[in-house]
Amino acid sequence: MSSLGAVPLFGSLSPEELRLLAARAIPRRISAGELLFSEGDACKGLHIVASGKLRIFKSSTSGREQVLAVEGPGGSVAELPVFDGGSYPASVSAVEDSQILFISRQDLRQFCLEHPEVALKMLAVVGARLRRLVGIIEELSFTTVRQRLVAALVRLAQTEGKAAEGGIEFTLPVTHQEMAHQLGTVRELVSRNLMRLQAEGLLQVDARSIVVRDMAGLTAILESAP
Repeated sequence: MSSLGAVPLFGSLSPEELRLLAARAIPRRISAGELLFSEGDACKGLHIVASGKLRIFKSSTSGREQVLAVEGPGGSVAELPVFDGGSYPASVSAVEDSQILFISRQDLRQFCLEHPEVALKMLAVVGARLRRLVGIIEELSFTTVRQRLVAALVRLAQTEGKAAEGGIEFTLPVTHQEMAHQLGTVRELVSRNLMRLQAEGLLQVDARSIVVRDMAGLTAILESAP
């Protein structure tokens, strides 16, 4: 019940209501890299992240991947197909060892009929995810790989960076391959652009350790985007 109480979707529920919902939730452990479900599978219900991280992604026939979102504790996946009755529109796998709670489609729909505020919160989550998808489409359509990479590096420097000798230091939270999945490109282009930014004196790169040496120079690249 404590895990469900920390989920924004269910924040308005009373302890008794959470207890009733928890009785319908099935816990499951999933290992890093394990597939939770694939795009096109029939939707069986809602998955809630109790611990760990899940990545939502689309795959092309050639094997290229585009990460749509990464959900951590309190996040949820598959809200839309729970209500529209369709199949899962994307695949989901574990970024790291994770624990999830599963609530069947039938149980959740019934619970939402009894607690309309939960349905409204789910609609807000779906709306936020739609806005994120529109943003991804915009980035892929109107920016270069270099600009998308720089934008990601600036965000990480602002949120995770610490002052260090010569600049702002942080560690890439994912591999170059996973970064490529998130940026809609291939690993070679991520590595090549990191090296190019280092050659230009904007970064210092040591594997996944990054030192931003010229934040103004990085932001100038973004400001020059069309």
